[in-house]
Amino acid sequence: MGSVKDLEVIKKPTRDVMGIGRFHFSDRYSVFDWGEMPDHIDGKGAALCLMGAYCFEHLERKGVKTHYRGLVDTNGKVVKCNELKQPSSIMEVSLVNVYKPQTSVVNGKIVHDYSVYTPKLKNCLIPLEIIYRNGLPEGSSVFKRLQQGKITLDDLGLDHYPKPGEQLAKPIFDVSTKLEESDRYVTWQEAQKIAGLTDQELADVKAVLLKADETITEVASKAGLKNEDGKIELAFDDKRKLMIVDVVGTLDECRFTYDGVHVSKEVARQFYKKTSWYTDLEQAKKAGEAKGIQDWKALCKSQPPKLDPQLKTIISEMYMAAANEMTNRKLFDAPKLSEVIAKYKEYMKE
Repeated sequence: MGSVKDLEVIKKPTRDVMGIGRFHFSDRYSVFDWGEMPDHIDGKGAALCLMGAYCFEHLERKGVKTHYRGLVDTNGKVVKCNELKQPSSIMEVSLVNVYKPQTSVVNGKIVHDYSVYTPKLKNCLIPLEIIYRNGLPEGSSVFKRLQQGKITLDDLGLDHYPKPGEQLAKPIFDVSTKLEESDRYVTWQEAQKIAGLTDQELADVKAVLLKADETITEVASKAGLKNEDGKIELAFDDKRKLMIVDVVGTLDECRFTYDGVHVSKEVARQFYKKTSWYTDLEQAKKAGEAKGIQDWKALCKSQPPKLDPQLKTIISEMYMAAANEMTNRKLFDAPKLSEVIAKYKEYMKE
């Protein structure tokens, strides 16, 4: 079980052969690595499922290998997007092994041992989140990392200090860990070492990321959405060939904007950033890092509040409207995305 979707294992992967599983997308949501938040967003699971499937099918047509096998319809049959008669929240995928790094505390610091990852390992998840950035909208983690000195303009390939809302001449590729208690940004050199990648495989990872970025940009534009940034996850199949896994091109994996307004999980993030819980959460993460405590959540002095009911309805409509318009199917009973955005702008004025 993940914070937003559950995994049903139909056939377990072995060391050498991929398995089969089904993602059950829920209406749960998660922000800031907290895990499940206190309320649910109607229609979100099925909307994510449809957006992800549609992007996977586009990628496959462009020759990019993915672990996607199809959507499960109401009769339990595995079908493609255009065969669906009503929304589905179940996606069938191929499964690979997940090898978590060994974790220990050395001199009060948390240390992760990735020695299981070698250039011979196959049929496994690559323990990284691979990120592209086409723009730097307000709320992008890049600004915080620049302020804290955790990243330099050189690292980003920029010749000036960026402004919020800036569009980049060419995408920035970024990378973080995937299987640690909190995602940690790393350099590409460190990422290569962590995942046991050869130089050619590292180049292939970036080539797949670029193809995914271009495909998601194309699909999102159908709904009038600008693809600001997003992430993909990769695995090696049973022949150690790269494939995209998890899910791509959704409002949870990407930061989209519509006419300068966020249309993604960022809407919920912005709401929570104004709460005292967010301050407590940031302090807990810092304390956990300083004391070498992995379970930083236990150090958080408060629990997250529920979303404002009016905002929760707007977010629900955002997910469903975006799914309708990205896929050019009216599977969800939702207003047009332009109407939802107008409603959100009004809400923000109040």
